[in-house]
Amino acid sequence: MNSSRFGNISTLATTSDKPALSSTDCQPRISVVIPAFNEEATIAACLASLACQDFVGRVEVIVVDNASTDATADIARAFGARVVSEPVRGVCHARQRGTAAATGDIVVSSDADTTFPPNWLSQIDATMSAQPELVASCGPCSFVDGPWWGAPYTRALFGVTAWFYRRTRRVLYASATNIAFRRCAWTGYDTRLTQGGDELGLLRSLRCRGPVHFDSQRVTLTSSRRLYRGLLYNVFVTCLYFYFGAYFVNRLAGKPLLGAAPAIRPSAVHGGLRSRHSVALVAVVLGALAVALRVLLGDVG
Repeated sequence: MNSSRFGNISTLATTSDKPALSSTDCQPRISVVIPAFNEEATIAACLASLACQDFVGRVEVIVVDNASTDATADIARAFGARVVSEPVRGVCHARQRGTAAATGDIVVSSDADTTFPPNWLSQIDATMSAQPELVASCGPCSFVDGPWWGAPYTRALFGVTAWFYRRTRRVLYASATNIAFRRCAWTGYDTRLTQGGDELGLLRSLRCRGPVHFDSQRVTLTSSRRLYRGLLYNVFVTCLYFYFGAYFVNRLAGKPLLGAAPAIRPSAVHGGLRSRHSVALVAVVLGALAVALRVLLGDVG
């Protein structure tokens, strides 16, 4: 593992061959926040792709160790990333901890099972510099080595998002693997929320602060492990129950009534929708979806 190359990225504030982008010599232009729970199998590739960025400004990379029990934190430190700990499990708790620790003008959110094209940070910086009125900019992701339906799913999701943005200049959905926002516009993650809180919840709060941009050409590559429980499981359980259902029910209730989906790691990608849960889940999902559509239309309007 080439830790020295990543060290040049994560400690750009102390190098002399990069131009300063702020009045504070040690302040980075961009902070990349990566939450991680037991990600020893994927985080090295994520950090290596950040080490290969062509961005010439100062960057800090923050890995949030979200109570991992494996070598995630050790691998991140070996790459030169700044590791902070968040003992309370949950993606919103982890992103809250990492963003609160960030010092960059722009905070970039992604995931530990995601990799990036070399010009990813340069594209983000160019967009945010050229349009100072923007509070955030987001883009699509693409699944790597997914099942046959993975590619059509992402094309449809982000195709609709791009079409809606072109027609209305409103962003309907923001992937947590690929969103950048100005730190001064951030008001915090709602840690009462689980799935969706770091995407729909964040997007909702940012839209209250100013324009949000969608760049359909700025694509990240993310693991397809969350798809391998099958199409039905992903439609009814992952998306409708844990994502939309939990997001809107928990938001309306003001507390996490519906819990988070179990973390999917290489040993837990088998199986499909469990029949004994199907009827109950579908009933809950349909009720939650009706509420979700009403609230979502109100948020977007």
